[in-house]
Amino acid sequence: MRKTWAVALKEIRQAMRDPLSLTMLLGVPTFMLLLYGYALNFDVRHVALAVQDLDRSAASRRLVASFVNSTYFDQTATPAAGEDLERYLQSGLAKAILVIPADFSAEVARGDRAQVQLILDGSDANTATTVLGYASALVADANVTMLESSLRAANLGAPPVIDYQPRVWYNPELRSTHFLVPGLIGFILMLTAVLSTALSVVREKERGTMEQLRVAPLRPAQLIVGKSLPFLIISLMATVMILVAARLLFGVVIMGPHLHLFFATLLYLIGALGFGLLISTLANTQAWAFQVGITTSMLPALLLSGFIFPIAGMPRVLQWITYAVPARYYLVVLRGIILKGAGLAPFGTQMMFLGIYAIIVLTIASVRLSRREA
Repeated sequence: MRKTWAVALKEIRQAMRDPLSLTMLLGVPTFMLLLYGYALNFDVRHVALAVQDLDRSAASRRLVASFVNSTYFDQTATPAAGEDLERYLQSGLAKAILVIPADFSAEVARGDRAQVQLILDGSDANTATTVLGYASALVADANVTMLESSLRAANLGAPPVIDYQPRVWYNPELRSTHFLVPGLIGFILMLTAVLSTALSVVREKERGTMEQLRVAPLRPAQLIVGKSLPFLIISLMATVMILVAARLLFGVVIMGPHLHLFFATLLYLIGALGFGLLISTLANTQAWAFQVGITTSMLPALLLSGFIFPIAGMPRVLQWITYAVPARYYLVVLRGIILKGAGLAPFGTQMMFLGIYAIIVLTIASVRLSRREA
């Protein structure tokens, strides 16, 4: 145990002598949270809307008001009759164009099917799909309102309708930030833990001090624990800083037990640090270790973990590959604890996979270190 602590103390002293690296290990995760937290946002608000109202009646103005007052749309232009509507979409003056025909109010008064047209900029498919859903809901609400007004005007009373009252749990405001920030935590921790460990060991190779450690009376397990322990502590400190920043800046509150979150994060970081050590046994230069670490940790954690893209929508081959990505399991646990207030009990499968991953990468790293010593 004393040998392990000696190696760990050596790493701590080296980190303290390099304040720039220590600042990067602690500050970069928080900076990345700020950058991605504000940059990644799936909420669609204040869509630029051009309105070509050829009817100019009270009914058409009510329809336009229902769009504008919803806060989903901002009226930015009023094209005249016969004007080229495509110009508004091409120039970016509008993302959607609402066209109300001249006989709109007359058809509504007669009880006929009144037609309106919504032209969308489909170059951004995700935004267009969201906007289309907003518009459909607003038009459906306007239909019910007009139907009730018509029946009351005819003294027929209000029509029988379904009292639909949706209720959203865990994220009532449907803020995408609350969904993305836990994913960012898993992504950032995997990236920083892998790179910090891999670069630390490879740096010793480049300086020639790794040979001194190999000839020292140290077992591979002692060397692995000694090299990983300081970065585990630093990564846990970075986790606390990220969670505090998420609370202060994005309003993300940890609803579940903090101790359970600590154990899940600890297991996740052990696997990430073990993977960093495994990379260090393969790479001989820091540039190579950095490239391999970015490719094998950042991209899977970003693209194959369910952080941004749902796994169920991926091709079958990629879905199978995601089972080897530890961030996939950690994000499920993280969102369950932070957003849903759950403990670790519902996530036994995810914790088991995180444990298996940590054991596998640490075992392979230990075997490779043993072979190098031999």
